[in-house]
Amino acid sequence: MKFDIAVIGSGPGGYVAAIRASQLGKKVAIIEKADLGGVCLNWGCIPTKALLKSAQVFDYINHAADYGITVSEFKSDFDGMVKRSRGVADGMSKGIAFLMKKNKIEVIKGSAKLAGKGKVSVTDADGKSSIVEADHIILATGARARELPTVKMDGKHVIGYREAMVLPKQPKEMVIIGSGAIGMEFAYFYNTIGTKVTIVEFMNRILPIEDEDVSKAMATTYKKKGVTVMTESSVEKVDVVGDRCVVTVKTKNGEEKLECDIVLSAAGIQTNLENLGLEEMGIKTDKGKVVVDDFYQTSAPGVYAIGDIVPGPALAHVASAEGIICVEAIAGHHPEPLNYGNIPGCTYTHPEVASVGLTEAQAKEKGIEIRVGKFPFSASGKAAASGAKDGFVKVIFDKKYGEWLGCHMVGEGVTDFIIEAVVARNLETTGHEILKSVHPHPTMSEAVMEAVAQAYDECIHL
Repeated sequence: MKFDIAVIGSGPGGYVAAIRASQLGKKVAIIEKADLGGVCLNWGCIPTKALLKSAQVFDYINHAADYGITVSEFKSDFDGMVKRSRGVADGMSKGIAFLMKKNKIEVIKGSAKLAGKGKVSVTDADGKSSIVEADHIILATGARARELPTVKMDGKHVIGYREAMVLPKQPKEMVIIGSGAIGMEFAYFYNTIGTKVTIVEFMNRILPIEDEDVSKAMATTYKKKGVTVMTESSVEKVDVVGDRCVVTVKTKNGEEKLECDIVLSAAGIQTNLENLGLEEMGIKTDKGKVVVDDFYQTSAPGVYAIGDIVPGPALAHVASAEGIICVEAIAGHHPEPLNYGNIPGCTYTHPEVASVGLTEAQAKEKGIEIRVGKFPFSASGKAAASGAKDGFVKVIFDKKYGEWLGCHMVGEGVTDFIIEAVVARNLETTGHEILKSVHPHPTMSEAVMEAVAQAYDECIHL
């Protein structure tokens, strides 16, 4: 089997790279040991959003009276929610299979290992091995849940995100370790459908990579929802006693013991680099990541790496962008290197969180004189009409040149309109140009214009 490009892994980095390579006239193979679409489509981005939508619908019904609607009898159906989520994931995976066929990409099932220059050894489920030859090999093997040394996952009582999506029954109490996007999203889902949730975060605030104002707003929202938030705390050990977990938490005030049904470890990810043959090929790694150049070439000629296994944000849209840049460079095009300073981040809680660029603290640390504007959704007509007045849009500009340094949002649907800031920053748009761009009314997105106006002392509705 001889190809121009062989891609190992079919997640949002791998399958996008394969399709773009096919579009550019390359003969392409994609090697996958599990389901097409990788973690994102099968166990990450997509099925979690399906669960979150179910929780949001349940939340709406709970507050139906706020909208002048009377609902007499209703209850959450945990099994039904899980079933719907898996159905959505299965449908998306089948969609990737269709795209592979449409783009004439050879799908090879099995575990892959580099076997010398231009060669990949593939072992199928029956243990049979074969060699795939390719002029260029792209590694896109992704990552898995990171296991803390003090908290060993058994898949039943102490679980990762995969198990959290398909639990056999809804837990009454859950402790979540970590308050990044994964931890916060599962906290919203389980809390909304009636599970008592406690979040344990090592840092001094939840969503620690976000702007401090975002962290404060989400902490307030979660406490109102009844979620217990423990910051500056760490889980020292988990003892399983019968069907219960006894969680020892170290806090700044001493140790506390919590009891629950399930402990969800959401403390980051670990790259899938084992058994790939990296050492044999002399491929350099650093701190668990493959070292690559601007176009994802590794230290071994003809071998490339993209996605979670290379430095940069471990996000699906980043992996896809890297895959496209990688194959365009292989094909002799001249793509621009990816600007990692302009990558949007999204957390699909309710309200949602979205951000891009520098936080206020980061801008100040760089010694930049800034303008900051903030517009609350409580002053938005669309937010009031929608019953979604929680949150705000915050913008940060360079005072001297008007460069848009950062944008941070909390609110209904903000993950859908953070792109305004991303595109504007890519085009080096100034604050005044945003102000002169007429935004539709009433929309949630006009809060962006209002926040910019507030930064320049021109805000009308505040």
